[in-house]
Amino acid sequence: MISEQDLEYLRRCVELARKALESGDQPFGSVLVSEDGRVLFEDHNRVSGGDNTRHPEFEIARWAANHLSPEERRLATVYTSGEHCPMCAAAHGHVGLGRIVYAVSSAQLTEWRREMGVELPRVRPIPIQEIIRDAIVDGPAPEFAEEVRELHRRYYEKMAGRK
Repeated sequence: MISEQDLEYLRRCVELARKALESGDQPFGSVLVSEDGRVLFEDHNRVSGGDNTRHPEFEIARWAANHLSPEERRLATVYTSGEHCPMCAAAHGHVGLGRIVYAVSSAQLTEWRREMGVELPRVRPIPIQEIIRDAIVDGPAPEFAEEVRELHRRYYEKMAGRK
């Protein structure tokens, strides 16, 4: 269940997604929050340089592995503007991070791409729970659907203009 506090962290994720878009990247943003509610790390997509592994969820997993104990990782929550891709879900599971809360699902993103006539990604969208067997996942949060959809529409419109 998504709480009012969760919605505040998701709002920050959407702000980071907007920042990514303004930087020329796909609009995704994520925040790592400790058990006591402190923001430990945040990032946005940085794939425009050609390294398609520079997803914020992957960066969170890498940061957490280097800075948190296994117990701190297990008790932390990852908030993200879009459901983890399989790469990020695997990284999340491998480092033992806790709960995941996302604003929009992979299924929503896939549907929006189809509606916009955008080619689907090479890597299949697979629900987090199919990657991490004991994942605690909450989402999507309908409050953010239209805003996040618009960020993606703007991104794909910009990409179409560059061709």
